[in-house]
Parts: sequence; structure tokens; C-alpha cells
Amino acid sequence: MKPLSGLVVADFGRVLAAPYATMLLGDLGADVIKVEHPETGDDTRAWGPPFAGGEATDYLSVNRNKRSIALDLSTERGREQARELACRADVLVENFRPGTMTKFGLSYEDLQPDNPRLVYCSLTGFGSGRGSQLPGYDLLVQAVGGLMSVTGPAPGSPVKAGVALVDVLTGLHAAVGILPALRDRDRTGLGQQVEVNLLTMLLSSMVNQSAGCTLAVTCPGSSATGTRPSRPTRCSRRRTGRS
Repeated sequence: MKPLSGLVVADFGRVLAAPYATMLLGDLGADVIKVEHPETGDDTRAWGPPFAGGEATDYLSVNRNKRSIALDLSTERGREQARELACRADVLVENFRPGTMTKFGLSYEDLQPDNPRLVYCSLTGFGSGRGSQLPGYDLLVQAVGGLMSVTGPAPGSPVKAGVALVDVLTGLHAAVGILPALRDRDRTGLGQQVEVNLLTMLLSSMVNQSAGCTLAVTCPGSSATGTRPSRPTRCSRRRTGRS
């Protein structure tokens, strides 16, 4: 018996961040049911080469320990079947653009009355508030969040990380957020909504650089050795105090 054996996860995730989170839950024993489009499936099924046994390795890398079901959420029947799955699930994970699951009648507010024990996790690019409709891609957030500014051969020559690091770390943070929500459900009998977004996750993950900027007003940068410059620049804003 694995720690999450017996739990059902409805996986509405696509591409990388959400599927990575649900894969981790599957590794821990959960029964993960992945929802895919009947004609195209997950986008990453076509992301090759490389292929292994006819399957794109991008898809295989984050979808082990899962079962797949084909549902067309643009049809009434597909949405009905998706709701049936969600109403018997312990966890639902999705990374559609904000508002999409509401359009399908599958938002947390739609499902909670019929499944009050549901832990509902949403992964987005920039959260649910201002800027929520901006497209959230790993490369974009590496730039906006400052990761590229501390990665590269020299100051002023930003370079993206060699893997989709923001997506992977966001998936990891999502899994970590789901686990205490399940623990709280054990005590209260009620699920809850968990929200994770790429930008906030990246800012959290850049812990030492963020601390230098916010506490010492020292902006981090890159150098030929990949470390902070020996004479870091001062942020243009004035420090007003510490909390």
C-alpha cells in the first residue's frame, strides 16, 4: 500500500505543470484518470521527435501511472461525463486559462455542493486576479520573473534555463499544496481549493536572490561563472524598511 492508495485524481491537466503534479500523486499510489481530447489527446502526444515506441517522450515523461479517458468538453455529453468523474474524485487538477472550467460547468463552485470533500487544484500563469488572462508560458515567466536575468554568460545576456524549470517547479508546488489539503480534509471532512501560479512559484523559488533584493536592496545578476557579480548593482527603488 502506497500513501495515496485509494484516492481518485481527476486530471484535467495539459502539457507539463499540471501533468507533472498528478504524476507525483500517481507515484504515491493515487488512481489518476487523465482527461484528454478524443481526437488530439494531450498536446504533448505530438511533441516529437524524440519518440519511444511510437510515443512522444515529452508525453511519456509526465504521464506514467495514469489511466486515460477521452472526453470532448465542448459537447454536453462530454461535460456530463467530466462532471460524473469530478463528483467521485478526491482531487481534481486543472491548468486551463482562468474561466475555462467555469464555462464547462466544472469550476470549484460548480462541483463543491455535490462533492464537498473535493480538493480542487488550479494551476495558472499569473493567478486569478489582475493579469490572469495573460498567456502563461514557462519561457515568458522565466523572463518576467527574473530567472533569465541571473542565468547567462554575462550581465545583460539573459539565457533561459535548459529545461522548462518553472513548469516543473510549479507542478511540484501544486502537489505539495494538495497534500496538506487532503490532511485537512481528514480532520474536517471538507475539501478546499488550492491555487498555484507560475509567476508566484518562480518568485518563491528564487529565495536567495529575492532575499538579497528585498532585504539588502541588492539586485542579483549573472556572470561568466553563473554566480552573482562581485560588485552587484543597487536597486533603483529606495528601501523603506523591513517587515
